[in-house]
Amino acid sequence: MIAYISGKIRKKKQLSIIIDVGGISYEVMMPSAIMRGLDRARCEDGVITLITYHYYQMDPSKAIPVLVGFLSEIEKEFFEHFITVSGVGPKAACRALIRPFSVIAAAIDRGDMAMLKTMPGIGEQKAREIIAKLQGKIGKFGLIQDGGDQAVPDAKEDIKEEAASLLVQLQYKRSEARDMVEAAIKRNPKASNCEEILNEVYRGSKVRLNSR
Repeated sequence: MIAYISGKIRKKKQLSIIIDVGGISYEVMMPSAIMRGLDRARCEDGVITLITYHYYQMDPSKAIPVLVGFLSEIEKEFFEHFITVSGVGPKAACRALIRPFSVIAAAIDRGDMAMLKTMPGIGEQKAREIIAKLQGKIGKFGLIQDGGDQAVPDAKEDIKEEAASLLVQLQYKRSEARDMVEAAIKRNPKASNCEEILNEVYRGSKVRLNSR
């Protein structure tokens, strides 16, 4: 099992980073709440060390190794508690954990369903299951010093930036790419991931071409 990984970040995606380890690049999944602290955790030489949760995603014909990265053992421990809830796997947890872990732990401890339902992929029934499974068991995680009293950035900003970066790779200028992404979201405010935004960008470009 891979317990730690150290290297330089080559690319940031919506829910993962590409990290270069001695010339070999690994993709490491990461909750948004953890990703926001990456810059502060880098050493002067740009190297970052992550504690990893290593598991295998089982497909019908193969097992795919997956790494999830954290900045501390206590964050990893909270994650491991969170995925004990039925139906909440590692990937679903990475999508849901957009707020500081201390804030989420406190909400679970007080049974705050309204707050839990603001997390991506967590509806009313899943919020009930999280509280039923974890309430009274994770109080110590509410003490994590992770900026829990600060405002949480809009998770869609990360998605917009990823979509714009992909358009730049397709030879669009950065300013043009950002304008295209903003226009796509105005047309379809329900677009919730990079793929949906890019599909809307494509549909918008077809409309412009057909109107000429």
